[in-house]
Amino acid sequence: MEEQSKKVIIIALFGNLFIAVSKFASAFITGSSAILSEGIHSLIDTGNEGFLLLGLHMAKKPADELHPFGHGKEIYFWSFVVAILIFAVGSGISVYEGIHNILHPAHIENTLINYIVIGIAFMFEGTSWTFALKNFNKMRNGRGYIRTAHTAKDPSTFIVLFEDSAALAGLIIAGLGIFLEQTTGNTIYDSLASIIIGLILAVTASWLAYETKGLLIGESASREIISEIKSVLSDFDAIGHVNEILTMHVGPHYILVNLSVEFKDLVSAVDVENNIELMDKKIKSRNRDIKRIFIESESFKKKENTG
Repeated sequence: MEEQSKKVIIIALFGNLFIAVSKFASAFITGSSAILSEGIHSLIDTGNEGFLLLGLHMAKKPADELHPFGHGKEIYFWSFVVAILIFAVGSGISVYEGIHNILHPAHIENTLINYIVIGIAFMFEGTSWTFALKNFNKMRNGRGYIRTAHTAKDPSTFIVLFEDSAALAGLIIAGLGIFLEQTTGNTIYDSLASIIIGLILAVTASWLAYETKGLLIGESASREIISEIKSVLSDFDAIGHVNEILTMHVGPHYILVNLSVEFKDLVSAVDVENNIELMDKKIKSRNRDIKRIFIESESFKKKENTG
């Protein structure tokens, strides 16, 4: 899955780079604010894909003394940076350009060039979007798109998809703004298109920031994984009560598990050690993303009294 995500990001990176150059050239020739905003949008997306690739690479660094659980959260940090860039740079400049063009109106020239660039960009963005959608659908398992993105632990799987979705919406808005200015002769439509593109980017960035913030702070494993752990523990007759199951993703494919269990009174210390070792092996065999497990032997009353 990680290699597939990386492939999707690389396809999006080169596609956005080509599109950005085309849009900037078109904006320079025609003077369209909407196309200039779209060029900035594509340039930001290109940088975003670069940050995601950097995050995937950094996340593979092995654990060390300062980072005993590895560097898996690097991908979460760089994904959050992506959201900030979309909001601060992409959205901010697009809205500014639209307002600037309202205050200092200029008619678009050679609109045919803009339509050609929009068509080419739509083709490239559509191709990238299709690849991203196929990769995203592999992890849906019948769930809705928003629900899947909300529960996903690898942000690279949904960031490209939602970036491309915003890009396709932006292209439609840009084309509509240029068309309305061409037919009415009023420059306000191209300016409004630029502002709307900025607002689309702001909404996209805010949502991405919200999703990646939870991962960066530390989210638990899915309910399905926790249920699997409970199922494994229920097979151990030596356990009198499961006090607590704490989990946290320290990377897309690295889950930390902390268990508090009460063993029955007649279980010997040797049997406790053997059961703990067997629990560790069985839980890890059920899910390869579970890398580290800490098991505490504590009485149920003690946990209950300490709250």
